[in-house]
This record gives sequence, structure tokens and C-alpha cells, in this order.
Amino acid sequence: MKINVVQYGCGKMSKYTMRYAMEKGCKIVAAFDCDENKIGKDIGDIIEDGKTYKVKVQDSKNFEKYISSHTVDIVIVTTMSYIKDMYEPLLICAKCGVNAITTAEEAFFPQNSSPKTYKMIDDLAVENNCTICGSGYQDVFWGNLISVLAGATQKITKIKGSSSYNVEDYGIALAKAHGAGLSLEDFEKEVASADNISNVERKKLIQKGEFVPSYMWNVNGWLCSKLGLTVVNQTQKCIPHVAKEDLYSSTLNMTIPKGYATGMSAIVTTETKEGIVIESECIGKVYDKTECDKNDWTIMGEPNTRVVIERPSTVELTCATVVNRIPEVIMAPAGYFTTDLMPENFYKFGKLDDYLFEVEEDECCCHDDCHCHEHEECDCGDKKHSKK
Repeated sequence: MKINVVQYGCGKMSKYTMRYAMEKGCKIVAAFDCDENKIGKDIGDIIEDGKTYKVKVQDSKNFEKYISSHTVDIVIVTTMSYIKDMYEPLLICAKCGVNAITTAEEAFFPQNSSPKTYKMIDDLAVENNCTICGSGYQDVFWGNLISVLAGATQKITKIKGSSSYNVEDYGIALAKAHGAGLSLEDFEKEVASADNISNVERKKLIQKGEFVPSYMWNVNGWLCSKLGLTVVNQTQKCIPHVAKEDLYSSTLNMTIPKGYATGMSAIVTTETKEGIVIESECIGKVYDKTECDKNDWTIMGEPNTRVVIERPSTVELTCATVVNRIPEVIMAPAGYFTTDLMPENFYKFGKLDDYLFEVEEDECCCHDDCHCHEHEECDCGDKKHSKK
């Protein structure tokens, strides 16, 4: 039986997520967006493949009504980057008991930046027996790739990473989040100033749900969880990249003047109890003609190992990662279940429903470093949380 997928957000990323999902045997049963210019269009017009699928983009106001009254296996959410801007569709999914996976960067590991929202979604998902998850490019290229390399290392003293991407490829929300198009004065006020605070002030913002994390903030938290490291201190700073000459942005629909910000570098430094330091940088900006994507990570210790990926197709890799994760999300325990607790993502050459299997109700996932949600006692005295 085909996996029924709903697409939420019909921007640049959905062009790939919908096509990839259908190519892997899934059925797109509905699509939603808030843009009046997209509502009413056949999803073939979004995918731009010349086909008609007889599935029209609906107003996102009708999203909850639809998923609460139709058979939906999973929702793919490709809208905003931050939890505060896009938690509503995730909450609706959790409320309606429908699995969801999102490309939102903060959603990758939100418990270290928006713990209240994370818990709210987690509690609802547990209550209604579904799984919410964040994935995408960072899942493989900033996460599992690094943890696998770490497994080939005798001793680690530091992990240093840098990744760059063209914000033009991801839509206006991401471009604005990187300060693209701002004067340096406005960049300082609207972006950089948020990090000119003490650790105590930052912790207060995090607890209140008012902290704005760079993408690597959540990645560093994910890596520490995956590697079993204990965070003792974490800081971030944002540095603008400046246009050397006037630069047109089709996403912003403006020419960025010389001397204005084309985007930024966000650098996150994490100190751990175990003595390992993780320093990661993501560079998101409007590219000029000489620039291209790059992913560059070094594990320092014994031995030193560096991996560099030139010109990664970050949009396509993001969308393929999300689609390949669909079976794992459907089978995962109920709750907000981050991918550091899942197996490494792998290529699914067949239909995605071929990778599903039944989870028995009495199955227990207990192990020494279990991160299970605490509900329902199991026979061994530990907790179980498998979906039924």
C-alpha cells in the first residue's frame, strides 16, 4: 500500500520533495500553502514536470480540517527555518496524530534552543501516537557524516566544520534570516546584537522561547547527543558578509547595494565535559558568480581527518534526505524524535513502503543510554514508547 503524503509549503523545496516522494512510490494526497498565487494550482505546476496530478494546492487554513478527516501517513513541512515561525503545522500534526518531518533547521534538535515548544509538541505527539522529526542536509552532512568519521578516530580533541550555501536556493524566509540585503548598521541591530549577551541572559531567552539560534547551534547539540558528550558551555556569533559590488537577488527581488550584507557566517563554539570542543560555522549568503557551495569538516586528534565536499547540491540533498527518512519517521517511537536517535540514513532503492515493518506492542527499546519518552511501563521495569 502506498504511503499517503501531504505536502505543507509549496515553495522551492517542495518541487523536489513531492517529486522524490512519488518516485519512491508515495502518493501525494494533498498540498497546502498560504500564497494566493499558488492556491488552486495543480502540484504539477509546482513540480514543473509538465504533468497534471489532479491534486490542487489548498489554503493552509484548511490544513487541520483535512488531516483530521483523511488517511495521512506523513506530512512533509517545508516552510520556515525557526520553530517560532512554523511550529503551528507541527502542533497541528501532533494534535491530529499524524507523523511529520520538516526541513526547518531549528527542528533538527530544538530541545537546546526552544525547550518549551519542543516539549509541547513532544507531549502532544506522545498523547496522540505520532512522530515529529526534523531532517535535511544537516542530518547527513553536518551530523551523521561527522559521527561516522568520529567512529574511525582513536582520540578527538576538536571538531571543526564549515559549510556554505546560497540563500537564493531556499526562499525568502531563509534569506532574511541570514540578514541578506540589510545595511551593516541594520545587520548589527537586527542580527548580530542578539548574541552580544551573557550566558545567563542567553539561557533566560532559551527558557522563554525567545532565543534565535543559528543553524549550527542545533547541529552542535545534535552532535553532542550522538557522540555522548556533555555540553558545559555553548556560544554563537554572527558576522556579516559584505557585497563587493551591487548584487541582484531574485529571492529578495532587490539589488543588494555595495557595502550591504549579502548574508552571514554564524559560528557556534561548544565546550564539553569530556574536553572535546566543537566549532562549527555555516555561511549563508547571496552568491556572486565566483562562489559555490562547500562542506568542510576536520576531526582533530589521533589521527587528524578532513573531509571536503565541493559543490554539494544542497537543495536536492536536503530533499532526498527528508524523503529517505520517511520510513524511519513512520516507524519511530511516538513523540518528538530527533534523528540522532535513529539509524544513519541510507539509500532506499525501492518503494518506501517496502521499508516499513510492524512494531509489536510489547517491544521494548530499553538500552543503557536510552533517550525514551517516559510513559508506559514495560516488563523490565524500564519504559516503552513504541507506536501501536
